[in-house]
Amino acid sequence: MIRFAPGDLVAVLTTQPLDRALDYRAPEGGCGTGDFVEVPLGPRKVLGVVWGEGIGGYDLSKVRTINRVLDVVPMRDEMRQFLNRAAEYTLTPMPAMLRLATRSPGLGSDVSMRKVYARGSEEPDRITDARRRVLDALAEYGDLSFTLSELSEMAGVGSSVVKGLVKQGAVIERDTPRDAPYPRLDPDLPGKTLAGDQAGAADMLIKAVASGTYGTTMLRGVTGSGKTEVYLEAVAECLRQGRQALVLLPEIALTSEFLSRVEARFGAKPAEWHHGVTQTERRRCWRMVGEGNSSLIVGARSALFLPFSDLGLVVVDEEHDTSYKQEDGVLYSARDMAVLRASICKAQVVLASATPSLETWANVEAGKYSALTLTSRFGDRAMPQMRAIDMRGEDLPGGRWVSPSLQGQIADRLERGEQSLLFLNRRGYAPVTICRACGEMIACDHCDARMVEHRFLKRLVCHQCGETKPMPEVCPSCKVEGKLAAVGPGVERMAEEAAALFPDARVEVLSSDMYQSARALKARIEAIAAGDADIVVGTQLVAKGHNFPLLTLVGVIDADLGLQGSDLRAAERTFQLMRQVAGRAGRAERPGEAWLQTFQPEHHVIKAILSGDEDGFWAAEAAERKAAGVPPYGRMAGIVLSSPDIQAVFDLGNHLARIDGPLRRIGAVLYGPAPAPIARIRGRHRLRMLVKAEKGAPLQSAVSDWLAQVRIKGDIRLSVDIDPQSFY
Repeated sequence: MIRFAPGDLVAVLTTQPLDRALDYRAPEGGCGTGDFVEVPLGPRKVLGVVWGEGIGGYDLSKVRTINRVLDVVPMRDEMRQFLNRAAEYTLTPMPAMLRLATRSPGLGSDVSMRKVYARGSEEPDRITDARRRVLDALAEYGDLSFTLSELSEMAGVGSSVVKGLVKQGAVIERDTPRDAPYPRLDPDLPGKTLAGDQAGAADMLIKAVASGTYGTTMLRGVTGSGKTEVYLEAVAECLRQGRQALVLLPEIALTSEFLSRVEARFGAKPAEWHHGVTQTERRRCWRMVGEGNSSLIVGARSALFLPFSDLGLVVVDEEHDTSYKQEDGVLYSARDMAVLRASICKAQVVLASATPSLETWANVEAGKYSALTLTSRFGDRAMPQMRAIDMRGEDLPGGRWVSPSLQGQIADRLERGEQSLLFLNRRGYAPVTICRACGEMIACDHCDARMVEHRFLKRLVCHQCGETKPMPEVCPSCKVEGKLAAVGPGVERMAEEAAALFPDARVEVLSSDMYQSARALKARIEAIAAGDADIVVGTQLVAKGHNFPLLTLVGVIDADLGLQGSDLRAAERTFQLMRQVAGRAGRAERPGEAWLQTFQPEHHVIKAILSGDEDGFWAAEAAERKAAGVPPYGRMAGIVLSSPDIQAVFDLGNHLARIDGPLRRIGAVLYGPAPAPIARIRGRHRLRMLVKAEKGAPLQSAVSDWLAQVRIKGDIRLSVDIDPQSFY
């Protein structure tokens, strides 16, 4: 850290959308690089970080002084380097990267205080049973202090009993910082007994973490093979080394079960960082991570930007999951950024999945990553049997989607008291609402997308912009009443069909939009795992690592759904999703089966899913991608132009296509401009361009030089997505 004396010229990077750091004078008491500061910007006070020496070269009498240095741990050089390199890779302005690293509520506020209670030196004038329980509870924990609610609950008394003891000096009340350190996790508590390849994999990860060097390992294992228990041993070693560990999860609903497993393994719960925790807890987590008072953090992708004091391990669980790609604001892949951050701070990365991404698979093949494979399920549990139902031979009435064959399998499970899962990756009741009088499909007023009926909400919902409207009684186009019809199934409609087929069964829908809060969703998942449902109807939410011990049958309603469209990853994602959802079956003592309803049983992806020939599938998929020169064997950048003015966006797109010299100089090819598959979202017309280059080409610098030739004006927005995952 470089220290600056009061009055020195320093450069401050702010979170405001500016193109550079700004010069300020160091305040009274001075400051140093990495200090979080409050600076004046026009009439406002804004957050910034001291980035280095000021530039100068102008009338220095106009330079303003930093208002104050915030009372938080300064940003470390390692973090500043990470933000710089992430910005260069993703072509993101630095202020936007800094915003990711300063998402702590009340960052500039004074330390928040709360009242806690401990044993005082006096004795009460009289002892009652309630008072005795309070004093005994405090005696049991020695010098520890508790909040009023904690102490009252421990002693089983009302708060007035505690306050009465305070008045007599038997209990003392004092103020303490609200942002308290997290409880210590004990890495030496016994974990589950590992054997065979699980024990071998755990030993390899422990040695890697103990080395104190950077490395990335793909931990691959069939669903239920004990991957979590294996990488928790790596976490334990990281804690023994006195370093911090981060576990990224793809879905907030997974955190409840995972936190329980962590508590069972280490004796206390870790810190959490995701949108489901309170603002107070987010503030506490950010500060304690920076001070080194939190050793294990479980979080969503944004947890990568926490101010770790000594990060030693990053685990990316279900690393193939598409939710690790941020699709708005700063466009980044958490999996790739985890590897970047670990390489800077000499940490280990574990990429865990039953179905790794082709990018990870290719890096293992190239020798960049190590690989560990778990070949069998934990204990003596068998993998589910995979079977196909050829829908071309099923006698299925119109308006029905559960085949007679699958219906019979569900009936068998109900008789045995086992659970069944019907999987369909479509939220809502029906994907299309059509007028049978004029053929009009009800579309969003602001997007070129059809509105989805959500009968549970009694509304139509646009899944692009979130716009909702009541279900109309008459056709908006021809005004004819009673002719609107729902076309195609969503999970709500599947639940309706399941309830009609099995009227005595308890049917539950698991979809992210069915619950008002993350807490409610987690509670419902726990209830289902405990047996509070006979048939579960779910979207891809259920494929993400949940453990339902009574579930022995998975029925995939439309296994062909993901094979449609032109997405270069369509085959990979279908393979991953089908294998993941099938893995929900038979995770306890009872064996499981997965039945896939398909009209294309001869399709190479369906055949690979059924055969379980994962290596064969990945090799074939890799050969196709390599021949086409697309990721991970080529490079891509997606450009999206948008504006309320369709002519303006086309004019800019055509102009960019004519000045593509910087791209051609590196051998890149520009495709487009063309209307995006969803050509209008939130009233903005969208144009897509795609840059394709060879693997080793300097793509970022070429794209930067290309786009620097134009000045974006008016309401036009331009976004650059390096390594795009979606092409809508």
